[in-house]
Amino acid sequence: MGNEKIETVELGNGGPRVGVQGLGCMGMSFAYGPTDADEARATLERALELGVTLFDTADMYGMGENEKFIAPFVRAHRDQVVLATKFALSVDPDDPTKRVIRNDRAYIRQAVEGSLRRLGVDEIDLYYMHRREVNVPLEESVGAMAELVAEGKVKYLGLSEVTGRELRAAQAVHPITAVQSEWSLFSRDIEDGVVQAAAELGVGLVPYSPLGRGFLTGAFVQADKELAADDFRRQQPRFTGDNAAVNAALLEPVRAIAEAHGATPGQIALAWLQQQATARGLAVVPIPGTRKRSRVEENTAATRIRLTEQDLAQLEPIAGQVAGARYADMTFTSAGRE
Repeated sequence: MGNEKIETVELGNGGPRVGVQGLGCMGMSFAYGPTDADEARATLERALELGVTLFDTADMYGMGENEKFIAPFVRAHRDQVVLATKFALSVDPDDPTKRVIRNDRAYIRQAVEGSLRRLGVDEIDLYYMHRREVNVPLEESVGAMAELVAEGKVKYLGLSEVTGRELRAAQAVHPITAVQSEWSLFSRDIEDGVVQAAAELGVGLVPYSPLGRGFLTGAFVQADKELAADDFRRQQPRFTGDNAAVNAALLEPVRAIAEAHGATPGQIALAWLQQQATARGLAVVPIPGTRKRSRVEENTAATRIRLTEQDLAQLEPIAGQVAGARYADMTFTSAGRE
């Protein structure tokens, strides 16, 4: 099953044709503890063999190191890979725990040149605004991004963690190909605005953390006790303390459905998300992140699982019972502004 290529879909009206599942590359060199670089490189190759063509990174992942890491792979397969990267987030030099958000025209032009240089390409296929700085008019930010398209430095535009209202405002400036936001069995807040707007406008949805940062697979329960000291998940409220225990219990129906399908809990979580495309009338291309070939084989196989109405009914209440927020500070998410 894992040797079969996944199907393809057009990512947004007039967007690139990509595999129905992409690959999040962040963890290969950032946020999730130690990495086996050789296995991560082999995972990139295996993903492409399986029909994954959308590869996702960002300039802030390891302060550019993630872009550098995937660059040789991207250049070796440039005609097959749809390369997505992002700008807007950086680390406060005086306090590494704090994030700085910039959406101004000067910064955008500086950021794209840096990404092009690190990736070693002439054009970025899909360029996202990683987070919204509300004090900078969207018209300025998206206008500056549109200039990059006109100059041939960027092919398609994307936004991350924007509200439905913000997506409509951006679309009025320049066509938006995709919105990237957290969406999973545990995180469904985007269904209250941006999903409807994306469907109406013909914009693709690229869910990040579709496996709840690994929690939905059962890979860990208590982040602060089980994960490496530098693992980002130790900072997220739903993965520590009493919240983690409550949330672990919510996985019981996921495990039961997985057993009935001869699948893993992670595959059920991904299958649920893939089926949202039909239910909600838009392209949905999740980007589960992994650093292992075995996991990318497992994840892509999930695209061929079809959940029953009874399965979907059992999964429906889960998100409403989750304890803890997605981030300690939700200010910079769409849910914080919707």
